[in-house]
Amino acid sequence: MSSIDRSQSVGGTRTYEVRTYGCQMNVHDSERLSGLLEDAGYVRAPEGADEADVVVFNTCAVRENADNKLYGNLGHLAPKKASRPGMQIAVGGCLAQKDRDTIVKRAPWVDVVFGTHNIGKLPVLLERARVQDEAQVEIAESLEAFPSTLPTRRESAYAAWVSISVGCNNTCTFCIVPALRGKEKDRRPGDILAEIEALVAEGVSEITLLGQNVNAYGSDIGDREAFSKLLRACGRIEGLERVRFTSPHPRDFTDDVIAAMAETPNVMPQLHMPLQSGSDPVLKAMRRSYRQERFLGIIEKVRAAIPHAAISTDIIVGFPGETEEDFEQTLHVVREARFAQAFTFQYSKRPGTPAAEMDGQIPKKVVQERYERLVALQEEISWEENKKQVGRTLELMVAEGEGRKDDTTHRLSGRAPDNRLVHFTKPDQEVRPGDVVTVEITYAAPHHLLAEGPVLDVRRTRAGDAWEKRNATEKAKPVGVMLGLPKIGAPEPLPAVVSGCGCD
Repeated sequence: MSSIDRSQSVGGTRTYEVRTYGCQMNVHDSERLSGLLEDAGYVRAPEGADEADVVVFNTCAVRENADNKLYGNLGHLAPKKASRPGMQIAVGGCLAQKDRDTIVKRAPWVDVVFGTHNIGKLPVLLERARVQDEAQVEIAESLEAFPSTLPTRRESAYAAWVSISVGCNNTCTFCIVPALRGKEKDRRPGDILAEIEALVAEGVSEITLLGQNVNAYGSDIGDREAFSKLLRACGRIEGLERVRFTSPHPRDFTDDVIAAMAETPNVMPQLHMPLQSGSDPVLKAMRRSYRQERFLGIIEKVRAAIPHAAISTDIIVGFPGETEEDFEQTLHVVREARFAQAFTFQYSKRPGTPAAEMDGQIPKKVVQERYERLVALQEEISWEENKKQVGRTLELMVAEGEGRKDDTTHRLSGRAPDNRLVHFTKPDQEVRPGDVVTVEITYAAPHHLLAEGPVLDVRRTRAGDAWEKRNATEKAKPVGVMLGLPKIGAPEPLPAVVSGCGCD
């Protein structure tokens, strides 16, 4: 059997693999890319098989070495492609939107290059490249269709992303996302709610509202309170147990949103609020339209309205011009805000951003030292905040694949309403991902909690039924389907790395 025969051994059907880098928006897009390919007749290659007929890279452009990583991976595939007639490679996402023709020049064995605005064209471009036997480069300058209107292959049966807007109107000097994803464009509220209702009908019990600047929703449709109204509308959807959102921006975080969070029972007591820096001069250089006092004021209001809210953040260390005094202001905000978790980033130049050309670039050694101090402080605070959970009785939504040691420890893992990860003793009765268990917290570590006693209650759910049905269907298929995309946020609810690119 030839190499191409081996890759098409399932009834002659071509197989695919999607490799995803970057933020939640890319993960959401990759679910759509998978759905498009399956709608076109492709099947997902077995995990770890390393012999897909089509390999799709969904790229990120917000890291300094993002292009090196891509071209290294493409170089690794070049000899494999040369030895396997019919194999195709496609590159999409933010780096493709940015570099365009450069990708084919540096990696002429790539078959398709597509951008962030036209992911729906992938199957057509693959077929065109095959028929014409030449690379197809198609980069749209504006959005052709909201990702959520395209076919999808969701990574979770019980939780889902729902895109409410795309693009961003901010001009942060460290971020290239607005240049690649365009100005903010909002979906109609009716379309969003219709999608959520359809997902709930399929068994989904948790949704995460997704946008580059999610709480600016409404600016495109002329309603400044549209986001809080959307949260309240989600509260009226029967069967929807948990609602989350990511990522907001302090500039647009208004009192009506806080009220909606506090007064809507299925909106979870969790907030990811990107700080980036605690220094007013640095925030000004970043073109962040708030200052320290405004940020801490938001945190205070949220805590007053939702006492048990877990608040997480993003912080960039070593932004150009950052002094030791500036960094100390960041540490001050961390101490005052007492974040449950912080996603910390060492500043790296992002080609095409104003910050990359700024004077006062900080030496790597200085950035590293500050970064280590910040991480040590946040670890201490995270642990102290988690210790406050000991003795509490919490309802957990059972998660899939989040406890790496669950098999050896004979535990299961789940997410509390505030999105904290909890490992709990496996009960005698069957518990499925999507089901809900009640436990008492007995131990706290900086990044997780333990419930070492017996499970107090198990509630079987429609979400668990959906997971069971899907799992049985997938096992019946001759080709494995789980891809192993980055485990971020909603599909398997995780802490908001939820802001993985640090651009919000």
